[in-house]
Amino acid sequence: MRQMSTSHLPKAHRLAFQFDPARLQADMDALAPAEWVPHFNKGYYEKEWSGVALRSVGGHPTQLYPDPTAHGAFADTEVLARCPYLAEVLATFKCPLTAVRLLKLGMGARIREHRDYNLGYEDGEIRLHIPVRTHPDVDFFLAGERLSLHEGECWYLDLNLPHRLENRSPLDRVHLVIDCVVDDWLKAQLGFEKA
Repeated sequence: MRQMSTSHLPKAHRLAFQFDPARLQADMDALAPAEWVPHFNKGYYEKEWSGVALRSVGGHPTQLYPDPTAHGAFADTEVLARCPYLAEVLATFKCPLTAVRLLKLGMGARIREHRDYNLGYEDGEIRLHIPVRTHPDVDFFLAGERLSLHEGECWYLDLNLPHRLENRSPLDRVHLVIDCVVDDWLKAQLGFEKA
């Protein structure tokens, strides 16, 4: 599925990877409720939006914000060491990884329309989404178009564009969110240069 934006690049593109939803969920379900911390953008959402950092500046598991002004290198958190399949999934990506988080949108929660700046292909850093647990009644709109993302898939989304979410389902929706530096390996996986 390739959906074109106003530029020559797609706004959403599914990569060839397919991960095992049951194993993703087993790692996620092993985390304690207290390990999930509220998302820092409190003005953007209603009800629960929380996360657990798997990679962060300094390797802190409660550091959800990938602060571009922070000092120190990105490192795996101790949470990732307890999540063997998530570690295996991350090892699939042969490009530099910066922030990596599990992000949960609780039942009945919504995220207002916003943009995540400097996270497009042309910016040199992109955000990949891998749905860990989702449901058909989760509405994810990117640039006004509803996307259908399924468990275990891997998606590039141009989040410089306006996007919003609403979880109308009976489940907490959780994505593995991976921020990646665009290098030659990642360019080859995306295949945009050939398009």
